[in-house]
Amino acid sequence: MSTEQQIQSFRDSYTALRTEVGKVIVGHDPIVEATLIALFAGGHVLLEGVPGLGKTLLVRTLGEVFDLSFSRIQFTPDLMPADIVGTNLVMETPEGRRAFEFQHGPVFAHLVLADEINRATPKTQSAMLEAMQEHSVTAGGEMRRLEEPFFVLATQNPIDQEGTYPLPEAQLDRFFFKLVVGYPNAAELSEVLNRTTATSTPKAGQVVTREKLLELQKLVREVPVASHVQDYVVRLILATHPGTETAADVATQFLRFGSSPRGAQTLILAAKVRALAHGRVNVSFEDVQTLALPALRHRLIRNFEAEAEAVTTDHIIEKILEGVPKTAEKVEA
Repeated sequence: MSTEQQIQSFRDSYTALRTEVGKVIVGHDPIVEATLIALFAGGHVLLEGVPGLGKTLLVRTLGEVFDLSFSRIQFTPDLMPADIVGTNLVMETPEGRRAFEFQHGPVFAHLVLADEINRATPKTQSAMLEAMQEHSVTAGGEMRRLEEPFFVLATQNPIDQEGTYPLPEAQLDRFFFKLVVGYPNAAELSEVLNRTTATSTPKAGQVVTREKLLELQKLVREVPVASHVQDYVVRLILATHPGTETAADVATQFLRFGSSPRGAQTLILAAKVRALAHGRVNVSFEDVQTLALPALRHRLIRNFEAEAEAVTTDHIIEKILEGVPKTAEKVEA
């Protein structure tokens, strides 16, 4: 298959997915696009928004349009790690003997919905760390691989923080994107009512098989990135590190810690997917700038001054994007 045919195949699959998801999800186009980008890049997504905005519905719909096994974990304060990864139980064999048999937990699925993940204790949240990073779980002293592809799409509620446990920075960093789900506008809200209060509810059909998704994920890795675009990503990340020579003024003023190297990896991979989705085989500056907010907003740790003045990480990222030139300035000898 030629390069042009591969790009067209990717665009066809991407467009078909957007269309099918759009039959169920009203509006939220940037959220849907970013979630699909993360899935094609093989990354996990954290969806943050108040209740009732369709976060859980979006994840369920994605499980329908992809030929993937789906499981849902409702995180609660009494949830234990074994409830997620599974545990060894004493079972009776056909010969009448008793032996330990591992019972797989809900994390053994291609697409896992971690609903209200910040309601579980840190001990239980940490059970997801190995699965998200290594695509494996260790239980009963034995490591078990998760079948590819493996995605975690988690939701959390930014209000009603009583009884919740904020995600630790190490776990936040494992998420490819953090997406903030906003309210629908008047036209979108009217369409939601038309679709959900009538006699029939729209359903999404399967579009992309598991094998096709794995094939497209490999194609994403093959997209080249020009050296000047990669250099721009490097300078963006270095500009988030406060107190260094490369730090932006806004980072030094409002941040305690900047982005980890995973932020740079996320920007490059996400930009590759966006380039393919727009029919290009090369990554542009626009791809990087468009995806900077979801890729970096959860990787920056604000200081006391930023919290006191209600300066968000989104504002800091936007200022860094304004201040970092696309091409490196040459130093005269």
